[in-house]
Amino acid sequence: MNRRTKTAAVAVALLLTAGAAGAATASAPGEGRGGAPREAAALTGAAWLDRDPATRQAVHFSFDAHLAWADRRDPLAATGTFRYAHTQEDETYTAVVEVDCLATGGPSATVTGIVTETNVPGLERKRVGVSVFDDGKRDRLGYSWLASSPLEDEVPPCNAAAPFERTRRGGGDFRVLPWVYEDAAR
Repeated sequence: MNRRTKTAAVAVALLLTAGAAGAATASAPGEGRGGAPREAAALTGAAWLDRDPATRQAVHFSFDAHLAWADRRDPLAATGTFRYAHTQEDETYTAVVEVDCLATGGPSATVTGIVTETNVPGLERKRVGVSVFDDGKRDRLGYSWLASSPLEDEVPPCNAAAPFERTRRGGGDFRVLPWVYEDAAR
């Protein structure tokens, strides 16, 4: 198997893994589905970023982040994971991140977490952050390493750059369940 074929195989495997992770759908606040716990916020789904093919780059993100209804006043109680993979030329850099904060509002979400698995030297146990804008057609995404290096700088919880990159048309979809801070009766 040549390098290009291996890279394509890794990309397909990541997409399939992300699709499975993003397959869970978030419940509306106060309406647990099938007896599932209610959620106050969620960020799920997967997508490829829209990079110029001439750069020979492929960037993929997937999210499965949730804030339970019982924890609605504490975004630091969020759970789940997110993953990303960045292929440049013939190298693919990956990371699995354990969520430590999730804040959503309207169609926007910011999530941070600690890297638990990676092939990037020095990145394990570092916090990274990602923001998403879910417009329903062509989502956007931003990341904390736009302006600072996660290898050198401390990223605070729930902190990331604005969602400045677009996702590829037909390349996936992120779904944001807006955060509900107070009881629905209010």
